Amino acid sequence: MILSAADAARVAQRLQVLTTALSKIILGKEQAVQLAVTCLLARGHLLFEDQPGVGKTLLSQALAQALGLQFRRMQFTSDLLPADILGASIYERETGGFRFHPGPIFTQVLLADEINRATPKTQSALLEAMEEGRVTCDGTPHALPVPFFVIATQNPSSQIGTFMLPESQLDRFLMRLALGAPDRVAERAMLQGQDRREMLREMPAVMTWAELETMQRQARAVHVSEALLDYLQDLLAASRATGHGLSPRAGLALLAAARAWALMEGRAMVLPEDVQAVGSAVMGHRLAGDTEMAETLLRETPVP
Repeated sequence: MILSAADAARVAQRLQVLTTALSKIILGKEQAVQLAVTCLLARGHLLFEDQPGVGKTLLSQALAQALGLQFRRMQFTSDLLPADILGASIYERETGGFRFHPGPIFTQVLLADEINRATPKTQSALLEAMEEGRVTCDGTPHALPVPFFVIATQNPSSQIGTFMLPESQLDRFLMRLALGAPDRVAERAMLQGQDRREMLREMPAVMTWAELETMQRQARAVHVSEALLDYLQDLLAASRATGHGLSPRAGLALLAAARAWALMEGRAMVLPEDVQAVGSAVMGHRLAGDTEMAETLLRETPVP
C-alpha cells in the first residue's frame, strides 16, 4: 500500500473527531489522549501508571466506547489466579467430557485494573494473549476476539501491596502513559460540568472497528526514509551504551508508534519529531522504568 498525502490528511481529520470526543470526557489531557489513540493505531497495548482517581479507567472505557468495541474491566488482586483471567476446562456430567469456559479475557478491550496488585504468576497469564492473540488451556489454543487490546493500569510501586511488572511483561506494552492531575482551568470545568460517567454513558461511537483497522494498515504504510532509520538506530545504539539497552523489538515498537503519530498529524512520512513525540512513552518503561533516561536519549542523540 502506498499512502498519499491526501489520504493521510483525510485520516487525520477522522482521527481528530475521535480525539475530540475523548477530550470532552478527559479534560486538559489532549496529549495523553492523542498518545493513547496512537497506541491503538499502531496495534499496541497500553499501560497507564499513575495515582488512583486521575481518569485512567474512564479514558480506557471511553476509548472502547468511542470505537464501538466490547469492553470488560477486571480488577487485579493478590489472590487472583490465571484461570480467573483465561478461563478453565470444566467437567460436564451430561456430556461426560470437559468443556472450555472462556474467562473475561475473551473481549475486544480488556481493562486490567491495578495489574501490579496481582502476583507475577498471574501477570504472566497475559503474555501469550498480548503477543499471539490467543490463550492456551490444557494444551488447546483458543483464539481471542479481533481486535484484542489490553489497557492496564498500575499503581506506583511505592504503594503497599504491589508487585513490580517483570521486564518481559512491560515489553508487551507498546506505551506507558501517566495522566496526572488536570490543570486548574480543566479541573474547574470538571467540577462545574456534567458528571463524567453520565457523559460516558451518553457518548456514541464515533468510529467503527473496520474503519480503525483500515487506518492501522495505512499507518504501516507511512513512509520511512533511510535518514530516519539512521536516527532511530542511533537512539537504539545510544541506549545500549547505558547498560539498559533497547531490544530490536523495542526499535520496531518505536518505529510503529512514530508512523502512527505521523498519520495522526496528517503526514505520509515520518519525521524525527514524530519519534521524539512518542519516544518517552515507548522507551521509558523499557529502560528500567526510567523515563528521564529516555528523555535524555532523545535530547542528546543528534537529529538528522
